Amino acid sequence: MLSTHHSCAFAGAVTLALLGAVLSPHALPGTGPQAFANEPAQPDQPDLSRFYDQQIDWSDCRGDGLPEDLQCGKVTVPLDYARPAEGTLDVAMARFEATGKSRGSVLLNFGGPGGSGVDQLAVGGEDFMGLAEGYDVVTFDPRGVGRSSPVSCGEAAYGMSDTTTDTAPDDRSPHAALRLLRKAADACAKHSGPVLPYIGTVNASRDLDVMRQALGDEKLNYLGFSYGTRLGAVYASQFPEKTGRLVLDGVDTLTEPLSEQGIVAAEAQQTALEDFLAWCTEDINCAFGQDPRRARQEVVRLVDAMDEAPVPTDFGDRFSGQDLVGAIGLALYSEELWPTLAQALRSLVEDGDTRDIVRFSAFGIAAPGDGGLVDEGDIPLDNLPAALMAINCADDPDRPTADQITKSLDRLRAAYEKASPVFGRHRLTQVLTCYGRPKGTSYIREEVHDVDAPKMLLVGTRGDPATPYRWTVETAKRLGSSAVVLDNKGTGHTGYASSKCVQRKVDDFLLYGSLPHGWSSCGPDERAPST
Repeated sequence: MLSTHHSCAFAGAVTLALLGAVLSPHALPGTGPQAFANEPAQPDQPDLSRFYDQQIDWSDCRGDGLPEDLQCGKVTVPLDYARPAEGTLDVAMARFEATGKSRGSVLLNFGGPGGSGVDQLAVGGEDFMGLAEGYDVVTFDPRGVGRSSPVSCGEAAYGMSDTTTDTAPDDRSPHAALRLLRKAADACAKHSGPVLPYIGTVNASRDLDVMRQALGDEKLNYLGFSYGTRLGAVYASQFPEKTGRLVLDGVDTLTEPLSEQGIVAAEAQQTALEDFLAWCTEDINCAFGQDPRRARQEVVRLVDAMDEAPVPTDFGDRFSGQDLVGAIGLALYSEELWPTLAQALRSLVEDGDTRDIVRFSAFGIAAPGDGGLVDEGDIPLDNLPAALMAINCADDPDRPTADQITKSLDRLRAAYEKASPVFGRHRLTQVLTCYGRPKGTSYIREEVHDVDAPKMLLVGTRGDPATPYRWTVETAKRLGSSAVVLDNKGTGHTGYASSKCVQRKVDDFLLYGSLPHGWSSCGPDERAPST
C-alpha cells in the first residue's frame, strides 16, 4: 500500500514559487478576521434527524479495473451543521462486504488530508481482508475530496509560471509575492464552490457520525492512518459515547502549529533520507557514489542546481529542486519504494530524465489522465493539493502577522536548515501556506484532550518520515487514559501494511477487542508481505 499521508509535498508544488519571495524579513500585511464555519455545533443546533434517518443504497462501483465485489454508495450531509437548511453535499463511500458473519462496519481513512478513500480501498483492499472476516470494510471521500464536492484552485494549482509572470524574478518584492498569494487564495475560493468554508476535520467528524448511523452501527469502529488519526481523535472528542474500537496508525500532532510541524517533519525526513542513502551507496550503481556522507552533499548540490536551472517534464512544466525534494520525500515513505527511487535518481543525474522521478511528485500524481479509478464524475486535477491546504488551514488557527514574521523569520530559517539541509526550505513554506485564507478553528488544539472514550490503540513507527514517533507519545498523553501505544520499531510511514506484528495486533483489537495492557511493541523485522 502506498503512502497514506501526503503531507505538504503536494502543497509545496502549489505554493513554493509564491513563497520564495515572501520568506524575507519585510513587513507583511495581516489576514482578515473571518473564520471558517467549521466550529463544533452548539447544543441548541437545529434538528438533524433527516440526515440521521437515511440509509445507504449500495451498488456496484463504476470504473475500469475495479474489484468486482467493491460497492459504492453515499450519504447526504449538511454543508453547515448549524444551518442545515442552507445546503447539503453527498459524501461518497465504498465498501467490501464481510466475508464472514458481519458484526457491523469498520470505517477507514487513509490520510492526506485530501486522499480519496474510495480510490485507496479500490487499489489496496487486499490489505484489509483480515478485517473483512468480521466487518464490512468501509471508506469514504471526506467533504471537499474526490467525489464529495471536490475543492479546486483552478489554474493556480498548476502552471505556477503563469501566475508568477506578473513580476520578473529579480523584481519580485515581498508585497508583489503577497499579492500573488492572495490571488491564489481567491482562486481557490472561486473554483471550490460553497463547500470551502465548511471544509475541515471538525465537520468531517460530524459527517463520520452520520455515516455511522446510516451504516446501522451503534458505535463507530475506525482505522485511521496519518491525517486519519487526527480525524479519529476529533471524533472521539466530539462523540465519546458513540466511539467503539478506534485505531490510529501514524499518529498526527494535535497541538503543534504548522511552522513547528514543519521542523519536526523535516528532521524525520532527513533521517529517512540518510537511511536511504546508506542503503543506496552500498550499490555501485547509486547515483551519488559509495560514500554516504558525500552522497548527502551531492543531494544538496543537485537540489540547488535544479533550483537554479529547472529541467523540463513531459507535462510542459519545469521540474525544480524543490519539486525534486517533494518527490524524494514521498518516495521515502516506504522502503519498498527505495529501489524505484534509486533508479529514478540515477536516470535524473546521468541522463537528465525526469520521467521516473516525476511519478513521485505533484506533477505525476496530478497529471492529466491519471484521475480516480471510480467513474463518478469529474474530479479537478488539483483536488488533492487543494484539499490538503484547505483542510490543514481550516484546522489551524494561526495566521502570521507582519511583526511575527519579521521577528521570527531568521530563527525559523536557521531552525529549518538545521533540521534538514535538504527538506528544510521545502518545509518552511508551511509557515505561510494559509496566508490569505480565513482563520481556522481552535477546537482541535484546545479541546481534544482527556477524551472520555473507550480504550483506543495508537501505533507509532520509530522510523516514520511523516509522522514522527514522538507525536504518538505526545498525542497519547494528551488523549489521556483511553490511549494505548503500540511501539513499532520499524521504518516507513505507518505500520499496518508493512508489519505483520502491527497488522495482527490491530486486527485482534478491532475484531476481538484484544488490547495489550500498557504499551507494547513490534520488532523491526516482522514485515508484512507486499501486496
